[in-house]
Amino acid sequence: MRLKDLPTHDRPRERLMSRGANALADRELLAVLLGSGFRGSSALDLATQVIDHCGDLDGLGRSDPHRLLTVPGVGPAKAARVAAAFHLALRARAWPERERITSTTDLANQCAPLLHGHTQERLVMVVCDTGGRVLKRSVVTEGGTDHTAMPIREVITEVLTTGGAMFGLAHNHPSGSLNPSTADLEATSRLLEAAQTVGLRLLDHLIITDAAWRRIPV
Repeated sequence: MRLKDLPTHDRPRERLMSRGANALADRELLAVLLGSGFRGSSALDLATQVIDHCGDLDGLGRSDPHRLLTVPGVGPAKAARVAAAFHLALRARAWPERERITSTTDLANQCAPLLHGHTQERLVMVVCDTGGRVLKRSVVTEGGTDHTAMPIREVITEVLTTGGAMFGLAHNHPSGSLNPSTADLEATSRLLEAAQTVGLRLLDHLIITDAAWRRIPV
C-alpha cells in the first residue's frame, strides 16, 4: 500500500508532526527521510529493505552513500539525504553538552551578562528543553530608564517555536532597586497563567542589577 493511500493519521510524516518523532518506529523515520518508494513499493517498504541491507541502524549510519545505491529504489538523492541526516546526528553528538538551568542561580547567571551595565530597562529570556538544557538566550524588549514592555504573547510564541518546554525571564532596574513594581507583579502573574495554559513551565522571573538579583514572587 502506498503511503498516500493510508489514512492521514497513519502516515509517518503526519504522525511525526502531530505526535513527535518518538512516536515513530525506525523504519517510519527512515521512510520520512526517503520520501517515496518505487515500483509499487511504499517508502515504508523501501525503508525496511534499506535497514535490512545494512544490518541495523548502526550499520546504516556507518554506510557510505554509494553502498545505499545498491538497494533497488535508492537513487543519489535518497542516498545523499540519508547520509546527510546521520552525519548531522553525529556532529550534534560531538558538540559540547549544553548548559543546564537547575536553579534560580543558574538562571540569574545566564541572564546577567545581557543586563549588566545597561542604562535602559530590558527584558531577557532563556528557553530550555525538558531537561533544563539551554536552547536559546535572547533580549525580548528594551525600553526606557524605568520600564520595558512584557509582550506575553510574543514570549510564549518564542518558547513554542524554539521547541522549549520551560523558560525563565529577567529584567534589570537601572536605578539599582531590587523591589518589583506593581506592573512587574501583574505581568509575572499573567505570564504564569499564559504559560500554564499551553503546557509550558515558567521557571522564574528575576530582577537583576549590577550588584545583585531577586526573584519576583508569583
